[in-house]
Amino acid sequence: MKNQYPKSFSHIGLTVPNIKEAVKFYSEVMGWYVIMEPSIIKKESETAIGQMCIDVFGEEWETFEIAHLSTSDGIGVELFCFPHGVKEAPAFNPFNTGLFHFCIQDPNIEELVAKIVSYGGKQRMPIRSYDPNDKPYQMCYVEDPFGIVFEVYTHSYELTYSSGAYAK
Repeated sequence: MKNQYPKSFSHIGLTVPNIKEAVKFYSEVMGWYVIMEPSIIKKESETAIGQMCIDVFGEEWETFEIAHLSTSDGIGVELFCFPHGVKEAPAFNPFNTGLFHFCIQDPNIEELVAKIVSYGGKQRMPIRSYDPNDKPYQMCYVEDPFGIVFEVYTHSYELTYSSGAYAK
């Protein structure tokens, strides 16, 4: 078959209750670069961006705020804030179909988890090792101050799973 190659990950979009607080959290805690400060987008069809937003969100909105950040490896993080949206994160339910979490990599997991908590986030579990007697790979589920759940790994996805993280 043609085009059988792995596609790269471009970005993730997160809806947050307060765009300025979210930019502060993700830039200060994660160290992500702010590549576009929070901006207001108004519903209009005279520009390409305006028409795109109508195509994506439909007609039931008038304005929203958006900011763009980037990780050290160039993955984009698009932050959205809608004035009339629900300001609470949905209940954590990984058993239902949908986006479950995203994952951040940092070799100093203890420091990052502590910083997340110090900025109002939560540590959802103890930091765990996949194979404490054999491999240094650790992970932990956390959530940001807005209730968005994500995971922290100490090592790359490929390293963590290539040796069979679940098998002896």
